[in-house]
Amino acid sequence: MSQPQVPDPVRRMYDADNASRAAGIELVEAGIGHASARMRITADMVNGHGIVHGGHVFLLADSTFAFACNSHGPVTVAAGADISFVAAAEEGEELTAVAVERARYGRSGIYDVSVHSGDRLIAEFRGRSRVIGERS
Repeated sequence: MSQPQVPDPVRRMYDADNASRAAGIELVEAGIGHASARMRITADMVNGHGIVHGGHVFLLADSTFAFACNSHGPVTVAAGADISFVAAAEEGEELTAVAVERARYGRSGIYDVSVHSGDRLIAEFRGRSRVIGERS
């Protein structure tokens, strides 16, 4: 995490996020309602077709979504998410995900995440969030 201006709730969440860090996901930046993260595709992430497994692309998008929707402070979780896979990526490529808040209403929110390899779009993800409580 190279950005000192990352909101404290996101910094704390990332530091405790063993799943994202174990997958090699690096938080690049975050601000209120947005975040970006990256992940290099390793041999362990490639499926039987020789391309990145969709679950790993989803994990990157979902983690980036979580960083964005938790930037406001209260503990927020996914209420649902959808992903559309646009192109394949291979071992050695670095994927970058960018999450943007589209709407917040009551305890709910909608976030869009685009996943790229360089200039090539890999996937589009839409996450729906729900605030479940205040941080302790």
